[in-house]
Amino acid sequence: MLKYKVGYTTGTFDLFHVGHLNLLERAKQQCEYLVVGVSTDALVTQYKGRAPIIPFEDRIRIIAALKCVNEVIAQESMDKIIAWNKIHFNVLFHGDDWKNTPLYNETERQLQQKGVDCIYFPYTKSISSRDIRERIERKC
Repeated sequence: MLKYKVGYTTGTFDLFHVGHLNLLERAKQQCEYLVVGVSTDALVTQYKGRAPIIPFEDRIRIIAALKCVNEVIAQESMDKIIAWNKIHFNVLFHGDDWKNTPLYNETERQLQQKGVDCIYFPYTKSISSRDIRERIERKC
């Protein structure tokens, strides 16, 4: 039996790459049921200052097709308590690039009050959506 019943992770998942897959597969290895929140185009634009390249409907379909994912939902807010109120997950998984940021320090504090663990996985340093985007832009 896996340590956690319900796990939750989120992301933009724009220009899907192996770093995204690493995160999702590692998360699934630690929970029975993995729910993935895919950020809406409006949310991505709000917190990154630019729209994703791949539209939300396509990104959510890609994530839903993965065998390591049990359920996909729209992430319309960065507030993980809103998601917890809907899903009641036992653990939040995220890449360690978010660890010790003001947003995630507060998120951890709030989730600990609900009995939720936060696990950070090593960021896949060899690839990122930003790198892919920059490579594409240089060739144009």
